[in-house]
Amino acid sequence: MCDPKSLNTMAGYITDMETTTIQVTRELVNALRFKKMYDKESYEDIIWDLLEDSKEVNEETKNDIAVGLAEIRAGKTVSLEHVKRKYNLR
Repeated sequence: MCDPKSLNTMAGYITDMETTTIQVTRELVNALRFKKMYDKESYEDIIWDLLEDSKEVNEETKNDIAVGLAEIRAGKTVSLEHVKRKYNLR
C-alpha cells in the first residue's frame, strides 16, 4: 500500500460541475503531466482520453483476434518451421 505522505491530491470536474478529490502517487502525476498535449489541459481530459483510447484498442483488438481466428480456420497459416526453412533461419 502507498504511503499517504507520497500521495498528491487532484480534483476532477464532472460535467454537472460536481467535483471529487482523488489521491495518486507523484509517479502517476508525473506520468499524467507527460501525457498533456498543452499546458492547460486538465487531468480529467487526460484521463478521459486514456479511457477512450482503451475502449478503441479493445474493440480493435477483438476485431483483429476474430480475423486471425478466421484465417486459422481457413488454413491461411504458415508454420514456424516452414518460415525457418524458407529463409534459412536456425
